[in-house]
Amino acid sequence: MKRSTLLRGTAVTGAFAIALTLTSCAGSAAESAPSSSDLAIGSVDLSADCPATIVVQTDWNPEAEHGHLYEMIKDDYTIDANTKAVTGPLKVDGEYTGVNLEIRAGGPAIGFQTVSAQMYQDDKITLGYVSTDEAIQLSGTTPTKAVMAPLDISPTMVMWDPTTYPDVKTIQDVKPALEANKGVWRYFDGSAYIEYLKSAGLASADILDGSYDGTPSNFVAAGGKDMQQGFASAEPYVYQNEVSAWGKPVKFALIHDSGWQTYQSSMSVKAADFDKLSPCLTKLVPVLQKAGVAYYKDPKAANDLILKLVEEYNTGWTYTQGVADYSVKTQVDLGLVGDGPDSTYGNFDDARFADFFEKASKVYTDLGTPPAAGYTAKDLYTNEFIDTSISF
Repeated sequence: MKRSTLLRGTAVTGAFAIALTLTSCAGSAAESAPSSSDLAIGSVDLSADCPATIVVQTDWNPEAEHGHLYEMIKDDYTIDANTKAVTGPLKVDGEYTGVNLEIRAGGPAIGFQTVSAQMYQDDKITLGYVSTDEAIQLSGTTPTKAVMAPLDISPTMVMWDPTTYPDVKTIQDVKPALEANKGVWRYFDGSAYIEYLKSAGLASADILDGSYDGTPSNFVAAGGKDMQQGFASAEPYVYQNEVSAWGKPVKFALIHDSGWQTYQSSMSVKAADFDKLSPCLTKLVPVLQKAGVAYYKDPKAANDLILKLVEEYNTGWTYTQGVADYSVKTQVDLGLVGDGPDSTYGNFDDARFADFFEKASKVYTDLGTPPAAGYTAKDLYTNEFIDTSISF
């Protein structure tokens, strides 16, 4: 999934191309971590089953939605501003696990490629953030399998001016309100969820505008007449507090509530590597779950690292303490992160996944990129490594 350079959004592969000149801080290491060889291994030992350095490719610049990863290296790390990566001894409950963790930025850092494509270009990548819709669409060319869901609900949303549209509360209200006011819903051209909304009667060509470029200019210029795609865990705060030309609240509805219930940024491996990595994943996935729970309980240190990385990487992405704090609170408050319908953090709901696979398969087939022949939902994810006792 691609996101904008300034304000986030999601789009289908190939929907748009962005030219961006990347700038880096001088020098490769802004801060050095102590040698992991000096650390005693604690109660979880990954060294015998996992790569010496577990490499995770994220789908965007460092942000609070990725906090569970930075939680594991928040105290000891080395920053490489040139490659847009940070590495440190991987720890759980404060104890060293015998391996290092390298977290790589996505988006502009990888030329806006999909994470799936990047994983197939670089064999050093152990896991990547692959959303379910991307996994379905690209299953025939770069197949992946998800092993843990850091986010239970996607933050993708449509937002509007509550003064202009006081009666809009849900996705179902959007289409008639825009038709009556002759406004448009601005989104990233090619976004698969839009095709689903059209098929479900929740959007139509006369209210859709695929020209969204990630900047606030058109939304502001419309004076509240138009609606716009965004992330519920960022844009509402940004537009009210950091876009001075707007400077007031927006309301929003999650795309998830329309029935398009993708798992955003699922921790995934290449399908061909699944068996080889299974002994590692058996031990690693519960560590990832614990890190997520710990991060949302006390995000300060990991967020300090996230903000430092944004500054060091210098890709044009703007991310402030206010956005980070808002994101953490909103993710929890809206249930974007959490246990979902059961009492386990990080697992996938079988019925939900099957339903989404059916909906997305139809959308992508209509778009000319159907899932791999013979694929079922079960080919795309597993809960076998999840520790069901780990809960928010």
